[in-house]
Amino acid sequence: MTETAAPTRVVLVDDQQLVRAGLRMVIDSQPDLTVVGEASDGLQALRLLAATPADVVLMDVRMPNLNGLQATERLLGGDGGGGAVPRVVVLTTFDLDEYVLEAIRVGASGFLLKDAPPEELLAAVRTVHRGDAVIAPSSTRRLLEHLVTALPTTDPHGAEAHLALGALTEREREVLVLMARGRSNQEIAAELYVAEATVKTHVGRVLAKLGARDRVQAVVTAYETGLVRPGA
Repeated sequence: MTETAAPTRVVLVDDQQLVRAGLRMVIDSQPDLTVVGEASDGLQALRLLAATPADVVLMDVRMPNLNGLQATERLLGGDGGGGAVPRVVVLTTFDLDEYVLEAIRVGASGFLLKDAPPEELLAAVRTVHRGDAVIAPSSTRRLLEHLVTALPTTDPHGAEAHLALGALTEREREVLVLMARGRSNQEIAAELYVAEATVKTHVGRVLAKLGARDRVQAVVTAYETGLVRPGA
């Protein structure tokens, strides 16, 4: 008898009840996903997540009491309780610039536009739960490029990023460039004429050398260092 996998547990954090209701309706319509809790600000979210096991958190940025950026940093820094730390997808709009980039830096597994179609939302939840990150949608790449062009010229992360990039082999740099362009492992394998398992090995080494939690953080490094240019 085949054992059915438990649904992916999702927590919704947004100060607008109507937004949470819409997200819940979409997520709960799927047999492999379930909403296990809601919070209207970052403090509520941390309290909830300390007591409620979750796999993925959809986190708004602008909220009262504790915003989504601060909540993400605290949660991924160990303030979410003693259990396994969930992955965070930041919910945003195009005008949030540095807030979103900083959320990625503190460990968020990606971001999603609030007006994204339901299928993109569902794909994002499933993707981060698998341990990957939300990179592929063209809207995400455009937003990443937009954010990086707004980076300050004296970026405190810059020197460290360049040093880490120097540790990559030529093939690993090729893989990182393709990751930054939104390619999946399968697409990278086809482009480089190697096996997908080989690409997975390269991706793992890239993440380890860059100290990146997932693909999103690695891609930010690629943009910060100039390895990949916006629009390239």
